[in-house]
Amino acid sequence: MYERIMVCVDGSPTANKALVAGLQMATGSGGRAQLRLVYVADESPFVLGLDQTGDYSADLFKVVQDQGAKILDDAMAIVRAAGVGADHVLFATFGQRLGDTVAKAAIDWPADLIVVGTHGRRGVVHLFLGSGAEQIIRLAPVPVLVVRSPEISPRSSA
Repeated sequence: MYERIMVCVDGSPTANKALVAGLQMATGSGGRAQLRLVYVADESPFVLGLDQTGDYSADLFKVVQDQGAKILDDAMAIVRAAGVGADHVLFATFGQRLGDTVAKAAIDWPADLIVVGTHGRRGVVHLFLGSGAEQIIRLAPVPVLVVRSPEISPRSSA
């Protein structure tokens, strides 16, 4: 059903579960589906690590890009081992919301489905960090499959 599946990766266990879900959908398509792995560089290290002069921006920017490249390389190795066709894109669009970046990437590629993990942040952490999955769901031009962490399943919150 879905032939162009975009999977958002960030190296977290929940994003890795999303990658597995995307792979399962792709392998179940009879070889017709392909994946695009997307890493969106998080600008929060810049917000938290800069002084007024911005002295650390070049170093932090390189660290964030290198981290994203490593995460994408690791995810691509998993995809290649599964025999699924894929490519990957690293976005370092600082000042733009995650949801906007992913929505635009889904339009430009064009994706049939976006697969994303949710960390299930609540309370103050959710207030400050927001929910990337929520943004993607609100702004996505295509269906979104949200993969939840086992720690936030309804059964574990009782």
